[in-house]
Amino acid sequence: MNIRVRQGQIQKQRSAALIVNLFQGARPGGAAEAVDQALGGLISAALDSGDFRGKKNELLLLYPGRRAKGFTAGRVLVVGLGKQADFDLEIARQAAGTAARRLQDLGVEEAATVLHGSGAGSLKPEEAAQALAEASLLACYRFDHYRSGDRERKVLKLLTVVEFEPGKLNPIRRGLRAGAEIARATCLARDLGNHPGNVATPSYLAGVARRLARQHGLRCQILDERAMKRLGMGALLGVARGSVQPPRFIVLEHHKKAGGRPLVFVGKGVTFDSGGISLKPGDKMEEMKFDMSGAAAVLGAMQAIAALGVPRHVVGLVAATENLPDGRAFKPGDILRTLSGKTIEIVNTDAEGRLILADALGYARRFNPAGVVDLATLTGACVVALGHHASGMIGNDERLAERVRQAGEYTSERVWPLPLWDEYREQIKSDYADMKNTGGRPGGASTGAALLAEFTGDYPWVHLDIAGTAWNTQAKPYIPKGCAGLGVRLLTQLARTWKK
Repeated sequence: MNIRVRQGQIQKQRSAALIVNLFQGARPGGAAEAVDQALGGLISAALDSGDFRGKKNELLLLYPGRRAKGFTAGRVLVVGLGKQADFDLEIARQAAGTAARRLQDLGVEEAATVLHGSGAGSLKPEEAAQALAEASLLACYRFDHYRSGDRERKVLKLLTVVEFEPGKLNPIRRGLRAGAEIARATCLARDLGNHPGNVATPSYLAGVARRLARQHGLRCQILDERAMKRLGMGALLGVARGSVQPPRFIVLEHHKKAGGRPLVFVGKGVTFDSGGISLKPGDKMEEMKFDMSGAAAVLGAMQAIAALGVPRHVVGLVAATENLPDGRAFKPGDILRTLSGKTIEIVNTDAEGRLILADALGYARRFNPAGVVDLATLTGACVVALGHHASGMIGNDERLAERVRQAGEYTSERVWPLPLWDEYREQIKSDYADMKNTGGRPGGASTGAALLAEFTGDYPWVHLDIAGTAWNTQAKPYIPKGCAGLGVRLLTQLARTWKK
């Protein structure tokens, strides 16, 4: 989809469809009023009948036909913004996404729209434009790579933002560009997660990283098994033993010349997780292709950060492997030696994500980072604790955690703090090694993070457990079923607002 801005009056646009908005309980004003008058009061009539009230994400679709003389748009779509007192950036995103998806479902290929919330909604034009571009592109996302019969479906190809005030055009252009780049990067992450495990292998992720480096000027290094063995990445290599697919460790760097201590993002990249010898139940095991959603988020964020030219030194690390149970697979009772030299006793091979992250977090220390954020579909315990509405956040630095929380609030990828007390470290003590890889069912999200904390050294670190938020079984206003691409927007926002 191409998104652009044009100066003018929305009611005078020649378009297949016009999008305007209305707050709940309000009469048409501004652009909506101008369109209502051009339609001879059709919007007001719908309000008077009670058929449309302007509730959040409620839609009213009108076909003016010949009744509106001089009106050149084929359709008018009114989207409800809900109560004005509750309006915020996320509601603006939802309105844009709801409208765009409805038009695409109707087969509309081109439309004109107002910004949602830049007037009475009190959003700045640039942030309103970014929200509109992000949500419109994300709402129209489709994953059709493996469909043989749906190639002819029409998509919304062009969306024109119509703004009356010339002074707002440049801020809107900036916002649209940022939103479009962030959305495209999120769609990359969605694609990576939605591809099946027989396609999106560790080597495939490495190939994507190389392509991003070529296209966006990133520095890329790919470590193969031999390089990882030389470094002593015994935990990552241990998990990889059960698969014929070789593991890969990916390093992407943006704007190294910026100097200073970098911001480092780390992604869990288990491209398929059977549980290994501690085999998972068969029900819904196909969803374990999503176990690399943390890696997808890091790759997507690095694309967005580079495309936007963020003036920060940012590093992305991805530990990529499969976890399968062949005769070479690691097994309960084994002891693995990590990059840092610390040893981990294996109690359950299905607690593999923390093992590969142990080596990745140890590797991050060589960058002397200003802050490290890892993303991982780590524990079912976090899903039990927080459901599918927030990611669990655990770390060792309150200032970094607050920055992550604020970024999540801005992007509506919410996080919620969980504890990392010494008692959780006690649960992972081993009789035979420095630690064991699970502390049992009680406090599973915190004991998983307690293991990770052993490999962070003294740098500021935050762990995001995205097991409950990485993919959806039901579509939301601008998030479809399948991989959500969660984390791309949060990490990009964190990098864009990072201050030393």
